[in-house]
Amino acid sequence: MEIRETPFVLIARVMVKSGKVEEYMKIASTVDEAVEKTEPGMLFHHFDSDPANELKFVWTEIYKNDEALIFHINNPPVGEYVEKHLELAESIEIEIYGQLADDTIDILTQAWGEAKIPFKLFKTTRVGYLDNRFSVEFKTKNFLTKRKHFLVLDGSGRGIKFSLRHNLIEKEWR
Repeated sequence: MEIRETPFVLIARVMVKSGKVEEYMKIASTVDEAVEKTEPGMLFHHFDSDPANELKFVWTEIYKNDEALIFHINNPPVGEYVEKHLELAESIEIEIYGQLADDTIDILTQAWGEAKIPFKLFKTTRVGYLDNRFSVEFKTKNFLTKRKHFLVLDGSGRGIKFSLRHNLIEKEWR
């Protein structure tokens, strides 16, 4: 599999200005809803609060491939979020875990450099793997329970149904 086609994780650490948390939560919710509707290459998009500091938050994002990240940084609702972020937050720092193609790194360096957003691409070692036998077959969001479901199947058709609710993963075999 070509490097630009591999999935990867992005972590964005945010420090919100004192007294601006509620406003920040509104822009985070707005961009989250827009990303869910417009970005099929975003496999996981979550905004969590630091248990030790009410002003610190973390976006955890899993991208299908490089193209999904490039689409994300050019997505108009994300641009609007970044503009409002600059008013409501003290900082944002981005970490990427996984491999990116050199031209993708160049795009990020230019885009985030101009916006003065620091980012670090962690060097992939020879330890670790991507198991291609598994694929996400089903993903939906039940708006009544705020529960996210997805089914991971192996080649035999057997799988595990995962439910994400209040940041806890419940699983059941199918």
